[in-house]
Amino acid sequence: MKTRERTFIMIKPDGVQRGLVGEVISRLERKGLKLTAMKMMVISEELAAQHYGEHKGKDFYDSLVSYITSGPVVAMVWEGDRAVTLSRIIIGATDPAKAAPGTIRGDLAISVGNNLVHGSDSLASAEREIKLFFSQEELIDYRLSSESWIYGEE
Repeated sequence: MKTRERTFIMIKPDGVQRGLVGEVISRLERKGLKLTAMKMMVISEELAAQHYGEHKGKDFYDSLVSYITSGPVVAMVWEGDRAVTLSRIIIGATDPAKAAPGTIRGDLAISVGNNLVHGSDSLASAEREIKLFFSQEELIDYRLSSESWIYGEE
């Protein structure tokens, strides 16, 4: 089986509270990405500090941590060719006003602060974020029966 990229996607508290978990998952599945891990959780302040460490010291850091720890999230790992790039396209621009129609944020979000979903912005970020939220044992390795139809390979 060919090794494909993995990326980290998180449905944020506003996405969970608005009942959009299925919508987000459906859009990623319809693209052909494969879900390899998922869990619902409430993020601790410690985990939030690790996840958003690059933003520490910025004016929005405290509100970011407060927001992401305010309710349950759905943490997921998705796999596929160019998974990071494709998932970022599906998610849309950080500012929903600049996100293209047809993207998750373009169709469903209004606020930059509450923009429904987080997606890794690079392979390095994906690897770091996956390790923060999942153990190696939680990552399921399997083959979709539809992969030959998605990728055109046998």
